[in-house]
Amino acid sequence: MLQVSSLEKSFHNHKILTDVNLQVNLGEVVGLVGENGAGKSTLLEILATVLPQTNGSIVLENKSYSTDIKNIRKLIGYVPQEISLWEEFTVAENFLFFEKLSWKRRTLEECKQLCLSMQLNKWDEPVESLSGGMKRKLNLAISLIHDPILILLDEPTVGIDMKSKEEIGKYLVNLAKKEGKMIIYTSHDMSEITSSCDRIYCLGKDPFYADLLESKGLAVEKLE
Repeated sequence: MLQVSSLEKSFHNHKILTDVNLQVNLGEVVGLVGENGAGKSTLLEILATVLPQTNGSIVLENKSYSTDIKNIRKLIGYVPQEISLWEEFTVAENFLFFEKLSWKRRTLEECKQLCLSMQLNKWDEPVESLSGGMKRKLNLAISLIHDPILILLDEPTVGIDMKSKEEIGKYLVNLAKKEGKMIIYTSHDMSEITSSCDRIYCLGKDPFYADLLESKGLAVEKLE
């Protein structure tokens, strides 16, 4: 379980996050929505240990972010908005490069199977030749090399075709339900959020997203 309590984040006396409280259980896909500038990416960066919180506590699988950060990082897979791949390398070469940096060793066959499970069958193709959807799939697949329990995704399907969006959404749901992963991801695509997520958190003061989702009969938990 992930438990976030009274989380705050400030930059140069400007408060970005105020008293954020949330919980994610094993097997859940949780959506995070809100207007631009609400702090969604900042929250994910804190949960990914890229940024420290200003105040508050975060506990993942009974490990505190304050005292056990090295072991916590082994449990997290993080995919930022920007695609981080070696464009001139093939899919296989990218996988082998990132596998060497991983907490967990994977065989070539295991890496290939991870791609195939995401319907990414371009193993010997250079990344620069892939579609946007295929690049997003590869970025996600690489984040799973070390078999993380918590997966954090910042706009994982932005700018890609509908087919790839649906394939990624189904893959994430399957990953949570069958393998017991905890998944948090941000998106401005409300149909994607509503079809894939068990619960939805709305961050920020603008009521637009919360009102829109509640008008569809969905429960939304509001954060600031």
